[in-house]
Amino acid sequence: MREFLEYVAKQLVDNPGDVRIAEEEKDNKIIFKITVAQSDIGKIIGKQGRTAQSIRVLLSAVAAKTGKRAILEVED
Repeated sequence: MREFLEYVAKQLVDNPGDVRIAEEEKDNKIIFKITVAQSDIGKIIGKQGRTAQSIRVLLSAVAAKTGKRAILEVED
């Protein structure tokens, strides 16, 4: 899942080298905290949060295969 998220994020931003993903597992859920360059935050979040929501939907679909719940947090 982490590799999938990293791939998607790097395709969206102008500075793929600045993409950082922290992963934390609690109970039956995995929390992914993504950090990107300040200038790329808008590209990850998207207009009215649509891009971030789309990433969350895809991440949830991948996580469902493993029987876990995935949560995405965009950090600035």
